[in-house]
Order: sequence, then C-alpha cells, then structure tokens
Amino acid sequence: MVDIAHQAAINPASAEDVAPARARVPIAAIDPGQWRALAQRAVEPNGYYLPAWELAVSATARGRTDASALPAFDGSSTRLIGLMPVISLWRAWKIPLPALVSAHPYGTLCSPLIDRDAPLEAAARLLHQAREAGTHALVLNDVALDGAAMKSLNQVLSRDGLKPRVLSSYIRASLDATQDGETLLRDALGTKKFKELRRQRHRLEEHGPVVFEVARSADEIRPALETFLHLEASGWKGKRGTALVQHAGDATFIRRAVPALAETAQCEIVTLRAGTIPVAAGIVLRHQDRAFFFKLGIDERFARYSPGVQLTLDLTCHLCADPAIASADSTASADHPMINPIWRGRFAIGDVLIPLRRHDPVVALIHRALAACYVARNKARRAVHSIRRVSRPAN
Repeated sequence: MVDIAHQAAINPASAEDVAPARARVPIAAIDPGQWRALAQRAVEPNGYYLPAWELAVSATARGRTDASALPAFDGSSTRLIGLMPVISLWRAWKIPLPALVSAHPYGTLCSPLIDRDAPLEAAARLLHQAREAGTHALVLNDVALDGAAMKSLNQVLSRDGLKPRVLSSYIRASLDATQDGETLLRDALGTKKFKELRRQRHRLEEHGPVVFEVARSADEIRPALETFLHLEASGWKGKRGTALVQHAGDATFIRRAVPALAETAQCEIVTLRAGTIPVAAGIVLRHQDRAFFFKLGIDERFARYSPGVQLTLDLTCHLCADPAIASADSTASADHPMINPIWRGRFAIGDVLIPLRRHDPVVALIHRALAACYVARNKARRAVHSIRRVSRPAN
C-alpha cells in the first residue's frame, strides 16, 4: 500500500487530509432548512440522508461520526440543489489515496440527494465540488444502480467522457405498495405457506389477542422505540453485541433521530403484540412516496410462531393500504431469508467508482487498491456468514 501511495505522490501520514476543505464542509455546517427543502425535491428518495437522521448519525453513531459533505448550489449560490455526505478513502479503507467515499448513514443506502428540478446541474456541480476538494475519484457505496440519482450522475459523466466502474453489486428485495396487500402476499407466498403462517398466528393468539400497532406521534414513538430496543437486544443481535442499545453512541443516535423524524411524519415504529406482550417491532422511515424498513427486533421466546414474519405481513398490508406510499425498500442484504420470499420486487444496489478526470492514472491505483480490499472483505464475510447462519433465526 505504501508503494501505491508513493506512485501517487501522496504522503500517507496526511492521508486523512488529502482533500482540502474548501469545497468539502462539515455536515453539521449544512443549513438544515435548505437540506430539508432539497430532500422534498430530491429526484430519488433516501430516508437515510434526511437531515434529522444523518445529523444524528454523524453526531454520535459508533464509527460514523464527523462526516463531511459536498454541497452543490445553483448559479445564484443561494439554493442547495445537491448533497453528498462523504468521508475520506483513508478513513473508509485505510487507503492513502485522494478519493472521497459515501458517508455510511447506518442504513444501507447512500444515493445522494439531487434536485429533481435541476438534476443534471446538481450532478455536475457535485462532481465539480469533488474536484475542487482536491480528490481524484468518488466511491459511492450502496447506491441504487438504476436509480434516478445515479442516472443523473451517469449522464453528466458520459457528457464529460468519463465512465464509472461498478465495484460490487447485489439484488435487494423491495415492495410494490401500489398493489392490494392481501393479494400480493398470497401470490408471493403461495397458498400452502400462507395457510401455515395463518396457523402460526392462530397459535400465537393463545397468548392473547394479536394486535398490530403503529406509533407515529412523538408521544407514541418514544415508548415504542424503547420496546424495539429491548426486543433487539434480547435476541441474537444482543448476543453478538450489535444491538443499538449496547453502544452509547448508537443508542444516543437512534433516540435522537427517530423522534425528530416522527415530528415530520417521516418515521414510524410498528409493533406486534400477543395480548400485552410485544413479540416483534420494526423501525420504518418514510421519504416522499417510499418507505425504508430499517431494523427488526423479535422476542425469540415466540420464535416458533415466526413473529418477524408475522409483523412483516402486517407491515406489508399497512404500506399497501397507504396511498402516500408507492414502494418500500427492504434495506436488507442479498438473499435475505425472511424478507425475500415476502417482498418479491427487486432492484440493484452497488458500490461505484467515479473518476473525476479523464485518463487519470491515480484512479487506476485507487481501483486496484479497492479491488484488493474487496477481495479480502468478501472472504472474511463468507467465513462470518457461514458461522452465523447456524445460529441466527430467519425471523
């Protein structure tokens, strides 16, 4: 890696400061009113880059604090038309080369906010800001490859004679919420599986009436959040040490973000109860006409009744019945055993390397370094997944 750094004439000791700050600003410096207005006009929804969420992440979330941003303004320099939260390549991968990487917002979607009223101007100005920041490439992680934001960037890149490279990709589950929920579920699951889940639900009712609750207001959502946090920590995530409440910074972030988004009707918590006992709960973000299924927690004492699946069935009908929601992003991993059989829509998610100058040899170095990191990461992930698959319940 030192050889790569020397080839690029970069000093590894100052890699964190590779990109000058003149065009890259602390994310907390972005005017929240301008940010909210841009989010309302965004060409592609991304609930994880809403200001109330990303500012909370950047403030305290473990390993995700102190993000920067590339802001793009219109010709008058008064209207925010693009926003890309970023960190350095050194911070993301410990690679001492001049590139910026999507700041990970705790959810698995990093598509930047681009103004639908001026998508090409916004995309062009974002790329210009990256160049002004002294960087040679952008690495966009977890972007919708065929989404409107990426299409806008691709148009500008093509116009400039530049071509992005997809570093990795996978197919993710989504929900077409314009359909009738009950019909969608029957078609997705098939008669036999649908009847089996109904049988499990009837068995669950032996512990009390099964009720699906939706918390939206600030007064409702705070206790619902604590219920979710308790459920998540009580299961396999707690045993693994990855539950939100187990880390002070993560707990502070989620307790700040969820109520703040609830104030603007952009977050709700869904809970499934058997009598007085909460058996499953999930956090759902909402941005424009899209919902984002952030996390799910279950009471594993009721695992035989598939509480996570039961909650997702009710959530599906809930979203399909909401005229304000046209689709939902599972924000799940590829081939997720719980959500994939239920939400049968699919779209491509990937990591993309965007060169900022034509025939730039530094970009080739960045690509080679990233390729090596991806190989090592994928090997480690396969090893970890093979171990976890044995112990983690599908619901």
